[in-house]
Amino acid sequence: MTWKKNKSGEFYDRTIGRLIPMHGFFSVIFCFVFNSVLYFGLQILMRGAKHYDFTSALDRAIPFVPEWSIIYLGCYVFWGANYILATRQREEEWFRFATADYLSRIICAVFFIVLPTTNVRPEVVGDGLPQVLMRFVYEMDDAANLFPSIHCLVSWFCVIGVRGRKEIPLWYRIFSCVMAFLVFASTLFTKQHYIIDVFAGVILAEVCYYIGCHTGWYEKVMRIFDKINRFVFEERKYEK
Repeated sequence: MTWKKNKSGEFYDRTIGRLIPMHGFFSVIFCFVFNSVLYFGLQILMRGAKHYDFTSALDRAIPFVPEWSIIYLGCYVFWGANYILATRQREEEWFRFATADYLSRIICAVFFIVLPTTNVRPEVVGDGLPQVLMRFVYEMDDAANLFPSIHCLVSWFCVIGVRGRKEIPLWYRIFSCVMAFLVFASTLFTKQHYIIDVFAGVILAEVCYYIGCHTGWYEKVMRIFDKINRFVFEERKYEK
């Protein structure tokens, strides 16, 4: 944890391990915790419900390519890096982003309950690394909660989190966009999602971010995490 002092000797601009500003520490962790609880919790809750298959003729025409499982799983590193980068902006801007992220998961949860979805997965043949990874994905993740695609939603939030920020190198902003599209492709080639899931994830991310930037909802979220930060870090502040 890093602490700085202003001319009055007060502590400000605190960071955790020089990576994450203090204001974003618990709120960025909550992004992933909230996502996991809703996603896997609703898979269990809705397991006995009727699920709908939206597979189209175009979806069926897309081949199953297990090699894309490397991108499908590797994107978690991309998510972590870009969400950390998203915290490294003005506090208000970060909480607009975080509020949009939380809101998107709530809306996803509504879809997962009101419109449960599923698909028919292909048989995975072979013992190579891509096939092993593909079987791991299928075993760990039920064929449910497909619409909207969380993978596509989060990947597009990664683009939003660095978009237009000149302090982040242009090459990385371009890379983030390319990586997001690779993730979109991976969800289709691994037969984890339909085409409509991809578009729904991107649209939902943009709509929620618009709401986060054009309402005062982020202020309530910011106050909640400010109280948490003060409760956890205040004692540490005085120790310094």
